[in-house]
Order: sequence, then structure tokens, then C-alpha cells
Amino acid sequence: MEQRRGLDTRDVTRIVVFAAILAVLGIPGAIPVFGGAVPITAQTLGVMLAGAILGRWRGAAAVTLFLVLVLAGLPLLSGGRGGAGVFVGPSAGFLFGWIAGAFVVGALVRFGNRPPTWWRTALGCFIGGALVVYAVGIPVQALVTRLPLGKTALSSAAFLPGDLLKVVIAAAVAMALWRAYPRAFGAETAAAPRPRAAQPKTDASVR
Repeated sequence: MEQRRGLDTRDVTRIVVFAAILAVLGIPGAIPVFGGAVPITAQTLGVMLAGAILGRWRGAAAVTLFLVLVLAGLPLLSGGRGGAGVFVGPSAGFLFGWIAGAFVVGALVRFGNRPPTWWRTALGCFIGGALVVYAVGIPVQALVTRLPLGKTALSSAAFLPGDLLKVVIAAAVAMALWRAYPRAFGAETAAAPRPRAAQPKTDASVR
């Protein structure tokens, strides 16, 4: 598994960059569903990418930083939402689920410090970026809206097609970045194979 170590300047920079990416993905706005209680946004894509590229701890840290800025009042969520109120509304569980989701994505995609593969990246993004977020978000939504859990879960099926599309996009972006610039994934991942050290030349006549 990815080893946890102290943050260095490059780690902090990556975390800040991905928090900014989450903010940028909120610019297109949101598509209201479930009577407008919980919107569909592009920001879950940022959660998937944060976990897949930064790993579990730093991915979760990037999402946490983003949510701290939202809590401070910055209108960074889709639709220009921000402030403490969003953390007690119907979508609060989904927001907290983003932190757990990024962690699980990173744990699966970067499992055993292995180089990411397409299937593991896609699977990690789906389990962490979708299922884990649902598992945290749906019960909280049901509690806040006072609707049955089953009905709330059924209504959340509206998120699934969009999340599947985000999984494909996240996996494609992560794998393209891995091939083009593996250092973006940090030192914890076994990056591109290192060139083998040159073997000393020996005299063929020596036995």
C-alpha cells in the first residue's frame, strides 16, 4: 500500500493544485435532481482524479482543503454555493463522502505501490468516487429530507450514468498523465521503470 510520510513542498503544491481543480470543475454549474435537494456536478470527477493521481492521503487532503475553503464561505461548490449551511443540508453527506471516496480511490488505484493500470484505475474511481460517496451521502440525505432510505437510494440512481462517464474520463486522464508525466503521481508510486545501471565492461579474454 501507499506509504504515509511527511509532506514536502511538492506534496503541498499538488494538494493545492487539486483543490483548485475541484473549484474549477464547479464553474459549469449543477443540474438539480431529486427536487433540487442534491445536484449533479462535475466536481466528483475532481475527487476521482485527486485520489487516482495523488494517492489516498494526499487525495483526501486535497478534498479536505477544498471543503475547508467552502466552509470558510468561498462559493466554490457548483452553483456558487458555500458556507457552513451546505454542511447541514441534503448534500452534506455527499460532501463528506468525497473525502472518504478520494481515500478509497487512491488506496485501490495505487495498491501495493504498483503502477496504475486502466482496469484498477477505473475500478477504484467507481468504487471510491461513486459507491463510497453514495454510501455516505444517501443516508444523510434521507435523514435531512426525512424520506425513506430506499426511496432516497432509488432517486440517487439519477447520478449513476453521469458517474460512469466520470469514471471513464478520470481513468483516461489518469492513465494519459501516467504515461506522459509519471512524476505527477508522487514518490510513493513505483513510477516508470528506471534505466538499468550500465554493466562494467570486461575483457573477453578474462575468465
